[in-house]
Amino acid sequence: MTQARSWNGTDLRDMFAAGSNWLEKSVAEVNAINVFPVPDGDTGTNMLMTMRSVIEEADRSPDTTVAVMAKTMAHGALLGARGNSGVILSQIFRGLAKGFDGKNDFNGADWAKAMEQAAKTAREGMSNPVEGTILTVIKDAATVAQKCADKNPQDLIAIIEEAVQEAKESVARTPDLLPALMEAGVVDAGGEGLHILLEGALRFLKGELEDLQLKRHQMVTANISSAKSIHLVSSDEEEAYGYCTNFLIEGDSLDPEKIKRKLEGRGLSLVVAGDEIAVRVHIHSYDPGSILAYATSLGSLHQIQIQNMDDQHAGFKEMRRQKDLPTDIAVIAVAFGEGMIKVYESLGAVVVKGGQTMNPSVKEILACVEAVDSQRVLLLPNNKNIILTASQIKELTRKEVEVIPSRTLPQGITALLNFNFENTMAENVQSMSEAVKSVKTVEVTTAARSTQIHGLKIKQGQAIGIIDDADLVAAGDDIPTVLLESLIAGGIDAVELVTIYYGADLKTEQAEAVVKGLRDKYPGKQFELVSGGQPHYFYIVSLE
Repeated sequence: MTQARSWNGTDLRDMFAAGSNWLEKSVAEVNAINVFPVPDGDTGTNMLMTMRSVIEEADRSPDTTVAVMAKTMAHGALLGARGNSGVILSQIFRGLAKGFDGKNDFNGADWAKAMEQAAKTAREGMSNPVEGTILTVIKDAATVAQKCADKNPQDLIAIIEEAVQEAKESVARTPDLLPALMEAGVVDAGGEGLHILLEGALRFLKGELEDLQLKRHQMVTANISSAKSIHLVSSDEEEAYGYCTNFLIEGDSLDPEKIKRKLEGRGLSLVVAGDEIAVRVHIHSYDPGSILAYATSLGSLHQIQIQNMDDQHAGFKEMRRQKDLPTDIAVIAVAFGEGMIKVYESLGAVVVKGGQTMNPSVKEILACVEAVDSQRVLLLPNNKNIILTASQIKELTRKEVEVIPSRTLPQGITALLNFNFENTMAENVQSMSEAVKSVKTVEVTTAARSTQIHGLKIKQGQAIGIIDDADLVAAGDDIPTVLLESLIAGGIDAVELVTIYYGADLKTEQAEAVVKGLRDKYPGKQFELVSGGQPHYFYIVSLE
């Protein structure tokens, strides 16, 4: 039966409030299907914390039109976004707001249009969108919603019902698109989190209030044949050779997408962003002249920077390590662990507490940015799940803010040591970002669940070794053995300096004994032992 009625902003808020409550019941299960079984800032937790900010902001809105409510919810999502999944979720709400712009209420067709805009906005917000993630799930759900709306534009419940079913099937297909999911035997956590949110919203619209209170979501499982085998291919990091070329094009009727297509294949690390009147280009190329010649044909060029990355690499090694940062540029770092925080503060950084297990929100980082006296701020996220969160700050402050893409605490420390008070903001961004690439990080923690990754069988509770917060290389019952195996896999033979930060769960005597054994095994290398005091991680090691 067709439900020919309209829904307003209050309905939108209430359906997502129900979806948030529905998600809260399954946070642990969503966290458990993360590909890497580490006590990191988990997907379910990050999405729930983001949704709480959405609902808190919506509750304060006196306007019940769907346009204003959706915009208010999108603002709440942006301020409360935590981790990659939270930032992507905030982009989804931003897209919904675009789709509902100018409307007092909405029907099924309006919802389908807003879903399509949400999928588009979320994808456009990613520099390197990956299939088999939440991006795929929102795209598939939106496509089915639109098809249903074409047949029955008034029935919102029927349209969302079809979309939820497609989201479920899309989540189940994610292992076919991502080899890492296939090997781990799990579906994408972010995609499943979105599926749960939409399912909770649907149950609310259908009036299943008792089920929302007494039941819980049935998790989607990976439908993987035991006969299916895959081969993972690991790629080396891009080599920093050639010329780092940056410039701004100003002109009329510029087309960023066309410019991007023209420059693809002419270099690496291509980034093109802008609109019809101004486009920013960044590329690593052996032939910057031809790139500038093409760009000149489109308009006037400004802020041209061409730097030889070979010279930079040599120069970085000789940079003076500066502890006292200048007052005109502030460095804000995300860090956890009493000892780690002391290290960052001793180097002049302002610390936002967070990282593993609890990613700080956009709102928390923004508050710190606004609190410092400096009008120019460098951010060190020090965690792959916080980089996107930190990147949102630029649009929310009048201060000049740049993010150094540090993924680990040792990378952040090295970046901070490479800060030079004589350099400009742009020069420090360049040098610190390059310094991050020179550090290899080894972490030893505890497996949160049993799994298999890259052919390595892991039991819950075992010690596991991870390189650069990405590659799981060792597992076992003996912590020192796992540390040694991880250091070997991380290339300890080729480095000179090894800095070991031991965690809160280890005694000083235990860490000293481990370092003594390493010094005996590698007498030609310099070892430094520091009390990091970090929870969850027995050791965090910097290889330089």
